[in-house]
Amino acid sequence: MVREATDVKIIDAREEHMPFIAWVQLTAFRSHLERGMWDIFIDGSEEDTLRFLEALAKTETKHFGSYQGFIIAEVDGTPAAAMTGYFAADSALEEGVIEACQAIGKSENDITAGWARTGTITLVGTEHAPGAWITENVATKPEFRRRGLVDRLLEEQMERGRAKGATVGDIGVFIGNDNAQRAYEKAGYEVVDEKVHPDFEAVYDCPGVRQLRRQL
Repeated sequence: MVREATDVKIIDAREEHMPFIAWVQLTAFRSHLERGMWDIFIDGSEEDTLRFLEALAKTETKHFGSYQGFIIAEVDGTPAAAMTGYFAADSALEEGVIEACQAIGKSENDITAGWARTGTITLVGTEHAPGAWITENVATKPEFRRRGLVDRLLEEQMERGRAKGATVGDIGVFIGNDNAQRAYEKAGYEVVDEKVHPDFEAVYDCPGVRQLRRQL
């Protein structure tokens, strides 16, 4: 069922949105694939992965998964879509992952094994423009898709980047997620880089990543 987007509000994520933010991160990293980075990192049930992502969203360490960086499109008061924006220099993801894992009882060996399983993603990492405002973790609930919510969020995210002094915006997409790429291109982003690697494809069933960029 597709729900009509009637009363749409763009809000900052709050602590009460933690379960939704966990779902957004899980869904964004799955992209169009069966399993995403966080599924592979935890290597357990979806419930296990969501529990980890909730812990990741509320760490003291700030990173691109911190709930405070997310904006949410609410439809009639219901969280429907979200994304985050950040500067690379402000994101300490590895430290945040350690903190989240410790919070849910994972050992140092668990963390090491998780990075070993997911590590090929570094082989397709693209370089961000200096000082770029990076948009990440984009996802919409199925019943609210095709309603322009991502367009609204992107407009707000770009404005926030400008307000923070950024003149360039970056966003990445897994190769094959054509719907997402079209949405970003509609917002003025253009492909500037592409990284592929057979080792990454063997783990993720995806050739690699495309980097898109636009002036803000």
